[in-house]
Amino acid sequence: MTNKVNVKVKKLAHFDNELPLPNYETEGAAGADLRVSIGPGESMIIKAGERVLVPTGLSYEIPVGYEIQVRPRSGLSLKTNLLIVNSPGTIDSDYRGELKVIIGNFGNDDAEIFHGDRVAQMVLAPVTQAVLIVAEDLSETERGAGGFGSTGVK
Repeated sequence: MTNKVNVKVKKLAHFDNELPLPNYETEGAAGADLRVSIGPGESMIIKAGERVLVPTGLSYEIPVGYEIQVRPRSGLSLKTNLLIVNSPGTIDSDYRGELKVIIGNFGNDDAEIFHGDRVAQMVLAPVTQAVLIVAEDLSETERGAGGFGSTGVK
């Protein structure tokens, strides 16, 4: 079963109307692909070791109680040295600016992305806000403070 929530999307002045809006490539896809919108025939060079903001040309009105998470596309992460740096990135329901994707080049060579390339995916997710309660002590567990590999590899 797929739940659907209306999310308003605004095409900004530099959005190329020849590009499709983010869409789900398969019926069971959780994420809708985000494309680079820098102008037909244009490209961006991402130098080795550099992080850049990549424009999508779109802004959103997300219902209160939801966020858009910006995540990597597995193919980009596997086949290139480009990674979504703050993954998942969060687009809050009260943000109205352009959704831009932070991409880092973790390779030794410059990389090029092109107008219309699918570079990330967006996932609409419910938000739960915590009510923090100050406590003097926390309950005991078998694991305790063990972390960072404390349970082993196998």
